[in-house]
Amino acid sequence: MNYQLIPKELRWIAEKVEAQQRISEADALRLYQANDLNALGMIANVVRERKNGNYATYIHNRYINYSNICILSCQFCAFAAKKRDAHAFEYAIDEIVCAVSDALRLGITEVHMVGGLHPTLKKEWYLDLLRRLRALDPQLHIKAFTAIEVRHLAQRIFRIPIRDTLETLREAGLGSITGGGAEIFDPVVRDQICRGKETAAEWLNVHRMWHSMGGRSTCTMLYGHIETLDHRADHLRQLRQLQDETGGFTGFVPFAFEPSQSHGILAHIKRASAFEQLRNLAVSRIYLDNIDHLTAYWVSLGLPLAQVSLSYGVDDLHGTILEEKIFHMAGATTPQQQTVAALEHAIREAGREPVQRDSHYRHISPRPTSERHAASPPPELACA
Repeated sequence: MNYQLIPKELRWIAEKVEAQQRISEADALRLYQANDLNALGMIANVVRERKNGNYATYIHNRYINYSNICILSCQFCAFAAKKRDAHAFEYAIDEIVCAVSDALRLGITEVHMVGGLHPTLKKEWYLDLLRRLRALDPQLHIKAFTAIEVRHLAQRIFRIPIRDTLETLREAGLGSITGGGAEIFDPVVRDQICRGKETAAEWLNVHRMWHSMGGRSTCTMLYGHIETLDHRADHLRQLRQLQDETGGFTGFVPFAFEPSQSHGILAHIKRASAFEQLRNLAVSRIYLDNIDHLTAYWVSLGLPLAQVSLSYGVDDLHGTILEEKIFHMAGATTPQQQTVAALEHAIREAGREPVQRDSHYRHISPRPTSERHAASPPPELACA
């Protein structure tokens, strides 16, 4: 590291990082307050190169939002709906299976599936969905359900303990759980933006339980709304603490609040700037020394900024996705999908070596398909 390019007030943190010493929550806050973005990128890239060399990864995956019908009414969410709402939707199992079958022909290795907290879908609906997806291809990794969905299934649908619910889902085909629903852990913030959702302790406990069962998951942060820099640093602290305990997080995926459809106390929020998003990624990479991978969620950032983030500690550009609804219903204007070719081009242009990964960030060879670089099926769950 060229310390002449690091401001004096950050050099002691840079020295810690280069010596592979853990930085503190106070150090993370100091980094959040820094305005020298290039210096933050330099420090973050020391961690990235140490962990992942010059590789940058992506996953060939298909998103499924099976329903947006939800019993909650989170302030920040433009996705959720009540059954009576015009924008409410609920896909049939046959539609979902058909869509995933189409995507398998394009070479996907993962289906990523989340939805609202549906009040009336039955236990057998969820289990039948998992079993039928598993039957399509035993090698397909099913990454599904946030911690709050798991709690909802356990308490309201399955009516069994959370651990038993996770085991039942795994037996039906669940490969890993998603990192969504973490938002910001601070209880005062949660009470204002997602009242009624699980607490930070409850979110962490679902992941702790899943990890204790040998499962893996990702973790997330929703930032750029009413939280403070202290709240962000504390959020990272709690994630790092659980990772010290379990080692079960495969990667961290932060994303900025999408404000265009916001209301109430969030109506005045402006979208996080490119500077702020890159700074958050860099600080996350520096602080989360025990989580090996940092993902730039291009659906939120846009692919051009995600490409730039490869110089700010990021080593993963997420995936092809094929169809994303949650951010787009909130007003995101990014594409709903990317081709493998587009992701690989972005990685190469940034000076990194592209590698396809699996759901646990392990490097893999692409699955054989004559359509690897072809356009993905059009959005919406319907087979031709």
